[in-house]
Amino acid sequence: MDAKREVATEIVRRLRAEGFEAYFVGGCVRDIVIGHAPKDYDVTTVATPEQVLRLFPDALTVGAQFGVVIVPREAGNVEVATFRSDGLYANGRHPQEVRYSKTAQEDVRRRDFTINGLLFDPLTDQVLDFVDGQADIRAHRLRTIGDPEERFGEDRLRMLRAVRFTARFGFKLDPAALEAIRRLASQIHSVSAERVRDEIIKILTEGPARAGFELLDQSGLLAEVLPEIKKMQGVEQPPEFHPEGDVWTHTLMMLEGLRHPTSTLALGVLLHDVGKPPTFSVRERIRFDNHVEVGAKMAEDICSRLRISTREITRVVELVRHHLRFKDFPQMKRSTQLRFIRMEGFDEHLELHRLDCLSSHRDLTNYEMARKTLEETPQEVIKPAPLLTGRDLIAAGYEPGPIFKTILHAVEDAQLEGRLHDRQEALQLTYEQFPLSGEGPVRQFK
Repeated sequence: MDAKREVATEIVRRLRAEGFEAYFVGGCVRDIVIGHAPKDYDVTTVATPEQVLRLFPDALTVGAQFGVVIVPREAGNVEVATFRSDGLYANGRHPQEVRYSKTAQEDVRRRDFTINGLLFDPLTDQVLDFVDGQADIRAHRLRTIGDPEERFGEDRLRMLRAVRFTARFGFKLDPAALEAIRRLASQIHSVSAERVRDEIIKILTEGPARAGFELLDQSGLLAEVLPEIKKMQGVEQPPEFHPEGDVWTHTLMMLEGLRHPTSTLALGVLLHDVGKPPTFSVRERIRFDNHVEVGAKMAEDICSRLRISTREITRVVELVRHHLRFKDFPQMKRSTQLRFIRMEGFDEHLELHRLDCLSSHRDLTNYEMARKTLEETPQEVIKPAPLLTGRDLIAAGYEPGPIFKTILHAVEDAQLEGRLHDRQEALQLTYEQFPLSGEGPVRQFK
């Protein structure tokens, strides 16, 4: 038994010892039944928040107004929620009124999907199923508890969650639920950008991402949350480079190739060709003039709209901006190659390029060349200690200014290409390429 489960089991045991009914509930039970290792454990109980706080004085009261307290433990926090039945939902997320229930059966009927409405008694290893969740798991079916339109109307984020769970577990979405999402898809805009972001990233990273985005499209949600991706559909590409088809098909194939990606790599894959639809033209052949820079700006705007962190936006934009540079790798100067492969997060650039190739022409020649260069070049060669600094240039008689950046770049170029080995050689090159006006013979360092 893992440490988190032991902690949650002890909380249930303590509640039971005080006469309170208590069980594991939600995603952890679903994962236990499916055979996956739960990441976290939640507990539901007939005890009120006040009674839970008396038993666990260190508990945190965040969410207590909804009957939820957090019991902090070193192995991981455990959410303890009181049995409840919710009243009307006024804002598409929170109920106007929370009424505590006396039975676990009433509590689970307010939850979203049958697979998340299971209870588990950790003291007897018994599953309690009041909503036929186990039958749905066996049938590989995602179904809401009760009327789909009511469940999605209570919390509209559940529409995105339905897509995520269906894709993640390889299930089929119940037709009634799919039709309800199609009717309500436009209401997703009432959900905060942060909550939408979290679901999109989970769809991208929990896998399989392709199935998730195909269902987003089928449900009508894609056009609402990511209209720029929807516009990829039907945008043709030059068949000599993209025999697979349009931009949408190409992107889906790349999403299918993702394996446990970081969120930035997954977003980079999704958005790498987002600039193609607005730059599409046909002149002798299909063209996407300047689609990389257009796409980089669009990626920045999309990520900002989704409230992605500034650090992650920077990485995603760089992935979009540089994804075509690999085609020039064989012709690059050695210094340009080394600067390229030492970019922060280059492993993500490399993987995006690999997926790009495999989802189009399938020629991995440049990928293998860049990968081999990265693997075989020592770090001290990729990013050597500088031979000259700004202070060295001042000492050599140069006036500080923008020229310093040009000089130091030229010196590093020569260093990366193996033409310079020490400061004296670097100074000699500097005087030759950037001579000081009115100066005599080249001076030595003191």
